[in-house]
Amino acid sequence: MTIPLPLTSFSESDCKAFEPALKIGMLATINPQGLPHLTLISSLKAGTPTTLLWGQFTEGSSKVNVTTNPNTGFMIMSLDKMLWRGKARWTGTAQTGEDFEWFNNVPMFRYNAYFGIHTVHYMDLIGQTGGAPLPMNAIVLAAIKTMAARSLAPTRGGEQPLNPWTQGLFNKLDNLKFLAFIDTDGFPFIIPVIQAQADGRRGLIFSTGVFSDELAAIPRGSPVAVLGMALTMEDVLVRGEFEGIRRRAGALTGSLRVDWVYNPMPPVAGQIYPPVPLQAVEEF
Repeated sequence: MTIPLPLTSFSESDCKAFEPALKIGMLATINPQGLPHLTLISSLKAGTPTTLLWGQFTEGSSKVNVTTNPNTGFMIMSLDKMLWRGKARWTGTAQTGEDFEWFNNVPMFRYNAYFGIHTVHYMDLIGQTGGAPLPMNAIVLAAIKTMAARSLAPTRGGEQPLNPWTQGLFNKLDNLKFLAFIDTDGFPFIIPVIQAQADGRRGLIFSTGVFSDELAAIPRGSPVAVLGMALTMEDVLVRGEFEGIRRRAGALTGSLRVDWVYNPMPPVAGQIYPPVPLQAVEEF
């Protein structure tokens, strides 16, 4: 089942809500291996009612992914917890022009002594959900159900990709977490899973009591990515196999068996699990 997206354009009020620099913007991409990837991109905004754009100031996997597969998913959350999600197709970049000048005159980048926007990326809107408030009451209840299910989950053996810092970030209830999977139409889609918590050191678990229809649309065995982030701008990305939905401690829960962990934080983003062998520097 493809996630339904009823709107094919942004309203004037949508575009205005996307303008502030202080918001959460998320971009889901597909890597060359066909797996989902999630990136925090706070500069994401509407260019016109049917386009989006975002500014690049650091390097990372998502900027490469869009050049090999232009299908993306996006999410924008304002400071008042209004949420927009949808799908878009990347169309290209610019390093000059009106949009380039606009980004570099935003105070966040204009007065930054270390970096500015060096590339503007453009995307055509495929569809979007429309703005809706983040359902905090349902999320709190789902987090409580997740805690109960986690306490009764069996101990997992084998490799343990989640180190104590990563477990702590996912287990903090006021941290944000977002899941991306590749929908049946070939576009990634983003689902908030703020209730998600670490299931020991091997995976994640979350109640499906919020955004339940969307979570039920993820096929068992699908690769999914989950980005966990704190308001202190610390974040971590994990990916693995979705193990489906089943009942634990009386609640329906989904789970993810993690097999890959990625540090998205500047100045140097990169894979941290499986461990990457160190290589000697031979040329300077």
